Amino acid sequence: MTVQTVPMLDETPVTDELLRRIERFYYREARLLDREAYADWLTLLDPGIRYWMPAMETRKRGDQRGPWTDGEMSYFDDDFAMLRVRVARYEQPSAWADNPATRHLHIVTNIEAIETGTPGLVRAFSCFENVRNRNEKDQDVIHGRREDLLKLEDGRITIAERRILIVQNILLSKNLNTFF
Repeated sequence: MTVQTVPMLDETPVTDELLRRIERFYYREARLLDREAYADWLTLLDPGIRYWMPAMETRKRGDQRGPWTDGEMSYFDDDFAMLRVRVARYEQPSAWADNPATRHLHIVTNIEAIETGTPGLVRAFSCFENVRNRNEKDQDVIHGRREDLLKLEDGRITIAERRILIVQNILLSKNLNTFF
């Protein structure tokens, strides 16, 4: 699937009941990520997912490309198979970057959801703060937005697409051994 830009006009919000389900879904996702329950987190993803974090570039307002462009530089552009590989890496004894364990905190807020016009698909927006702390002095805080395409099927919600847009154009983190 290709990440689509949602027009800001003619947005139809989802029902309050569905929005509450989506909020609970995101809060559960944050809890799973905080606990490093990555195998459980993978069950929240659609097998056809595109999990993409483009690198942000500082460009003039008049630049039609905007702060990021599909097909250019990104921190990651993963499919489900690659996400499984990343999760499996955490379970390996050679994952020394995560021993001792990283302490995670995922805060999710500003959740909105709009209809897409396609039954079973909803566009959702959220903001996040990702805090990671290791050892005594290593701490990273990353802020950003997520633009998701959620699939509603058989009473379940899964993430079919995720675009992660961070506010930093230069990450000072030593690594990106986290999920957003």
